[in-house]
Amino acid sequence: MPANTSHTTRVDGVDRTYRVHLPAGYTGRSPMPLILAYPGHTESPVSFERYTGLSGLPAVVAYPDGLLGTDGELSWQGAPYSSPKADDIAFTSAILREVRATTCVDRNRTFAVGRSNGGGLVSMLACRLPGQFAAYAIVNGAFYDQSRPYCPSSKAPASIIDFHGTADPVIHYNGGTRLGGRYAPLFDVVASWARRDGCVSTPLQVPINAVVTQFDWPLCSALGSEVAHYRIAGGGHVWPGSTTHGRPGVSDTVSATPLIWQFFSRHPLTL
Repeated sequence: MPANTSHTTRVDGVDRTYRVHLPAGYTGRSPMPLILAYPGHTESPVSFERYTGLSGLPAVVAYPDGLLGTDGELSWQGAPYSSPKADDIAFTSAILREVRATTCVDRNRTFAVGRSNGGGLVSMLACRLPGQFAAYAIVNGAFYDQSRPYCPSSKAPASIIDFHGTADPVIHYNGGTRLGGRYAPLFDVVASWARRDGCVSTPLQVPINAVVTQFDWPLCSALGSEVAHYRIAGGGHVWPGSTTHGRPGVSDTVSATPLIWQFFSRHPLTL
């Protein structure tokens, strides 16, 4: 059985593509975790796969392709530059339906990962597709104002792990405007996830090292839910722990991929 297969599906009259990676040891007889992985604005899934190392996890990983946005670059729904043809919520639903029909995956251990604009989409998935994913991971997330009204319900709890650097020059930690769209301060967004889960208002603060602090909301009224945020003092717009972005910096004092996998492993779907 090939380790990588390419797929095309039609969503609202638009052909959309994605690739599925099967991990070593996949037999098709025992259900394996499934991860949907969304790269950032302008990034290809191939590059995203390489620098995150997600395909090294013991899970089936689907890498969707974004659509060319109004700036001519790959992007996802919810950003000011995204394609008017993009319905990435429906695209995600199609991927889930097709992969579950053709691959031996565990519905209770299905997860979503996204970076930057892809992280903004993952936040939307937590609101728009409750019950389809067990947990979510976001790195350098871009949460534009125009995407946040897509989450009107307070009845969609979600376990989310998040990473962001305070010196991110692309998506500023304290919010800002980029390419014509306003985006929210990062900590406000994370706190809103915790409120939606019914967590205590004041998180636990755990110093991981000299520059990384973990904020954790573990005690939530939504049974089994947890929100965790890793604030990286001086960190940039990079995937923590990846050395493919050049010289290692403060963001690389933690490694996002194993922390994400640990988080996913303790949060199977309980709905």
